[in-house]
Amino acid sequence: MLVFIIRRLLQSLVVLLVMSLLVFVGVYAIGNPIDMLISPDADQMDRLRTIAAFGLDKPLWEQYFLFVKNALAGDMGRSYAFSTPALTLIIERMPATMELAIVAIIMSIVLGIPLGLWAGLRPNGIAGKTIMAVSILGFSLPTFWVGLMLIMVFAVQLGWLPSSGRGPTTLLLGVPVSFLSVDGLRHLLMPAFNLALFNIALVIRLTRAGAQEALLQDYVKFARAKGLSNTRIIGVHVLKNILIPIVTVIALQFGSIIAFAIVTESVFAWPGMGKLIIDSIRFLDRPVIVAYLMLIVVIFIFINLVVDVMYSLLDPRVRLSDTKG
Repeated sequence: MLVFIIRRLLQSLVVLLVMSLLVFVGVYAIGNPIDMLISPDADQMDRLRTIAAFGLDKPLWEQYFLFVKNALAGDMGRSYAFSTPALTLIIERMPATMELAIVAIIMSIVLGIPLGLWAGLRPNGIAGKTIMAVSILGFSLPTFWVGLMLIMVFAVQLGWLPSSGRGPTTLLLGVPVSFLSVDGLRHLLMPAFNLALFNIALVIRLTRAGAQEALLQDYVKFARAKGLSNTRIIGVHVLKNILIPIVTVIALQFGSIIAFAIVTESVFAWPGMGKLIIDSIRFLDRPVIVAYLMLIVVIFIFINLVVDVMYSLLDPRVRLSDTKG
């Protein structure tokens, strides 16, 4: 396993280098942040001084190599809008996004797997058909519309939950979290459910398909012939064997939730990385945009490595030492 991890880390360095080039060129070749940063009434000398101060007077290739050199030292540049290190600015917002993503993925697991099993074990029942019909809505409804409907129903009409913001936070190991207080949980429920809805539907359909396929396998028929209880058959023989595709999807969707929580954070005014990146795009704050995208790349690489390791734990037939690449 150690050889596999070392090999994967070396591959990750190549991926990071290629992605840094694509991200840098894609972001720095578009627009001119000087138009946002300096007053239209400024004279040419002021413009030239500002351009030189941000290093925008250098050729693009030279800016890229300077960016890579600084990034290796942990410096992703300074925000044009906030005049603070871009990476520090993102890390300050990361706990809010991570909390939202973790609660959303927990909702996906807690609701998606049991409902998917129920629909898979009783596909012709009313409950099974209802679950599948509702899961189609989870795929079809746009996230921003669901968020607005949740606010209108639960915040405006019923008044049960707050419509926006993160609410009070409590320090947990030095990290501010909101789920430790009742008011913080009330602020967290709607945006987390809105973010989890698509993933709940996805896990339901994956679990249902896997359960129906597993029930036809010989090992399940043999377990029934041995007289094992239905609970043991489902919990040990069915669920364990359908977990690999579910774990893969949940892990990759966790990365997607972090990367694409922008819509939910905007609708619910959640102070996370998504809202920060929207503001940065509006002001062409290039260092923050590049730092955010590179951080997302690192998160996806780490998640893929964790998934590969979990494969060997869930399925003894998978041996990472024999895995090529």
